[in-house]
Amino acid sequence: MSFPLRQVIARWSRLATCKPGFAPSLSNCSRLHVSSVVTQYPSSTSHYRSYSSMNPNDFIATSLIDSVTFVTVCSDTLESLVDYFEQIVDETSTLKNPDVTYGDGVLTVSFGEPYGTYVINRQLPNRQIWLSSPTSGPKRYDFIPDKRTVNEGYWLYRHDGVTLHELLQKEISAIVGRKLEFFALPHSQRRLDTSGQDG
Repeated sequence: MSFPLRQVIARWSRLATCKPGFAPSLSNCSRLHVSSVVTQYPSSTSHYRSYSSMNPNDFIATSLIDSVTFVTVCSDTLESLVDYFEQIVDETSTLKNPDVTYGDGVLTVSFGEPYGTYVINRQLPNRQIWLSSPTSGPKRYDFIPDKRTVNEGYWLYRHDGVTLHELLQKEISAIVGRKLEFFALPHSQRRLDTSGQDG
């Protein structure tokens, strides 16, 4: 067998180790190609671990909108929330030492004791908005674009199907003791198409 043919066969055998069940990162696959030794991996899938720091849903999110659209809709969303939270705090005299701060894509809303602090921030690499709620815990929201309108849509937490504004409407209304209007803010409402599907 000629030397070039042996090289091709060796490379193909190394490529075979990058099988879907194992799913190494691209950098690991590159090293496998260069390596002169074929690494053997355990046959049991129970020993495999994820080589990615991203949630699988993050890949879906980044494919839905481009980064320019994300920055636009995220800024609209966060800035409208800043204004509305400041209004809520000003109109609610029962809160103890409330505070609203916003900077560098991070919105922090403290309702004082016993309610705690909400943190809502932009995550550009994942194209998500992340929420930390003292009531319901951490959540990651993907922007679901409206197919018919540019820069329109809503923020959805895929694990429970609840939007960012739906959660805020429920939790913040309970804190201040009155019905609020989070659905009047930009990117707050789902639109249904004629088949009754989100879109």
